[in-house]
Amino acid sequence: MSKVVVIGGGPAGMMAAITAAKNGNKVTLIERNDILGKKLLITGKGRCNLTNSCDIDGFIANIPVNARFMYSALKAFDNHALMEFFENRGVKLKEERGGRIFPESDKAMEIQSALIKSLKTEGVEIQRGRVQKILTDENGVCGVAFEGAKKILCDSVILATGGKSYPLTGSTGDGYAMAKELGHDIVPPKPSLVPLEVVDRSLCELQGLSLRNIGLKVKDQSNSKVLYEDFGEMMFTHFGITGPTVLSASAFVRDIAGKTVELDLKPALSEEKLEDRIKRDFEMYSNKDFVNALCDLLPSKMIPIVADRCGIPHTKKVNQITKENRRKLVEVLKHFTIEIKCTRPIAEAIVTSGGVSVKQIKPSTMESKLVTGLFFAGEIIDVDAYTGGFNLQIAFSTGYMAGMNA
Repeated sequence: MSKVVVIGGGPAGMMAAITAAKNGNKVTLIERNDILGKKLLITGKGRCNLTNSCDIDGFIANIPVNARFMYSALKAFDNHALMEFFENRGVKLKEERGGRIFPESDKAMEIQSALIKSLKTEGVEIQRGRVQKILTDENGVCGVAFEGAKKILCDSVILATGGKSYPLTGSTGDGYAMAKELGHDIVPPKPSLVPLEVVDRSLCELQGLSLRNIGLKVKDQSNSKVLYEDFGEMMFTHFGITGPTVLSASAFVRDIAGKTVELDLKPALSEEKLEDRIKRDFEMYSNKDFVNALCDLLPSKMIPIVADRCGIPHTKKVNQITKENRRKLVEVLKHFTIEIKCTRPIAEAIVTSGGVSVKQIKPSTMESKLVTGLFFAGEIIDVDAYTGGFNLQIAFSTGYMAGMNA
């Protein structure tokens, strides 16, 4: 019987520990937090979007960083295997828009509880503490050292300490230091799936406003080239913008500062059809002020800002609106431009981009190419994806792969 130590009690670490124990190993899971899966509890706004229903090609298409590295792990433990894992443990699942899979209860705690129960069922020993160093000898990994003098001897270690996003959940980058000390290259961590700060502070007056079914493009200001395009939801905040389309844009366009986000507020209508729609509204509200004639087109919070961008006085009567005014309104609605100042800090990112270089990890086992008996799982690896359940699937698949081979 081999002795396996898993460092980190997030989704990747718990799956690694469960799998390694099922394979007949004696497993110790070490977690610095008081509870396991702390970050898991806040994923998907507390609902836990644990995977996606798309096929493997769909997964690869949604992993912008080192997608090819994930082929083996996704084939070994795919979304169907993950869903079966939880359903066999009494967790009922449901599918929502975009193939997103959630627990039917909408409670991330149900996913966390199923994992913790499985750890107990498989006899995994759970210890609280902070590992400072992975010990090695001429044969590779031989143990771990805690703060103070405490040590645990073992045959292999699975490092699943996460990235640097949401540090209050324990993701403080400790694993990077341990991996680097053993000779691994660390791709500098950056925020991914992160909200964006905007240049125009007047947009912050829209705080709390959610927009659904909008078109979003990220453009290069220098040449107006479209760098990213999406459709879906977004929200205004006290600093700028967030929401699924915005977060995915931040993952796709790595250097997004100084770029512009262009919103199509009426993507279902061509410019011609939108102008026809505006004509009808204006005929109906012909004796009203301009701002009071936009109530059927826009949320009330957006009306003053759109009116300002059109350059039309708010109190101008609708029956005095010119053809040029209408066309300007169409242009603003179809091309509502937002200049991006910067991303929010990595502490506010959903996931970390960067981490241990995949060039130094065997994709078929998750074992280090440099240190025998050292395995990696989850966000510590330089792989990240868009929103939609893809990042948690990466965590579970790499955790499974590491647990199978440790």
